[in-house]
Amino acid sequence: MAEPRVHFFMANLVIEELAKVDASVSVFCDVQNTLINNLVRSFANKEHKEKLLPRLAKDTVGCFCLSEPESGSDAFALKTSAKKDGEYYLINGSKCWITSAEHAGFFLVMANAKPEAGYKGITCFIVDRNAPGVTVAKKENKLGIRASSTCSIHFDNVRVHESDILGQFGVGYKYAISTLNEGRIGIASQMIGLAQGCFDQTIRYVLERKQFGKRIFDFQGMQHQISLIRTQIEAARLLTYNAARLKEAGLPFIKEAAMAKYYSSEVAAATTTKCVEWMGGVGFTKDYPIEKYYRDCKIGAIYEGTSNIQLNTIAKLIEQDYK
Repeated sequence: MAEPRVHFFMANLVIEELAKVDASVSVFCDVQNTLINNLVRSFANKEHKEKLLPRLAKDTVGCFCLSEPESGSDAFALKTSAKKDGEYYLINGSKCWITSAEHAGFFLVMANAKPEAGYKGITCFIVDRNAPGVTVAKKENKLGIRASSTCSIHFDNVRVHESDILGQFGVGYKYAISTLNEGRIGIASQMIGLAQGCFDQTIRYVLERKQFGKRIFDFQGMQHQISLIRTQIEAARLLTYNAARLKEAGLPFIKEAAMAKYYSSEVAAATTTKCVEWMGGVGFTKDYPIEKYYRDCKIGAIYEGTSNIQLNTIAKLIEQDYK
């Protein structure tokens, strides 16, 4: 029986809509769908799909474990090792900045099982949360997206059977690259949703608030700022939708995904900054949600590839276009 078509574009619309209200709920949905479910659907064998996908659809959260204390943007410099021991691998190392770690039922762990091969030894292992030797550290005390748990995870001689390698041995680096390329569209969707939600809340206020006998909105200086921000949000949205459509159609999309992720995070930062200013003193208080949007947006320029990494990717692909 043919596998049902996955509507990547529709998933990103959901991520966008959720972010209009809360970026933490949005990123929870994003990571579960564009990273975890995507990794399992795209690369797992039939047995793993039958085991994991029903759980993921029903009551189980998964985690994507790549980043480490010494390997952030340089992701393939990871030190977590997987040493062969008969039919098992012993995993040792630490992962950090792991989204949803506090609630996860299992982890997709990138570990190097053949260090002499460099990054081509990186392999993806399915590790159960309750496996002996797994420790999930305390939730990080973050600036924003505070309802989304972000934790370090430590692996101390964690025994994983060789049958619990996701996909093929030594191909984890390709899986990570592929998944993150798609995941960047999800973060772009999150950022445009956040920007739109913040904008909507703020415009309702400036349409009512009066100073010097007229609405704040009626001042031409305000109208120009508002029009510019709204145009930038729409431009970011169209970049993101285009990247999502290209991916769903099976066409090249990596450059467009990097552009969407980079620009959407920039627009979200600009939007929330202006909205705090337009709201005046109340925008600086927790009585209104604007300051939360302002704090939540900053992560968009950091996770799933920093803004500088996106610009590096774009430049590399531009060069290839002209060869």
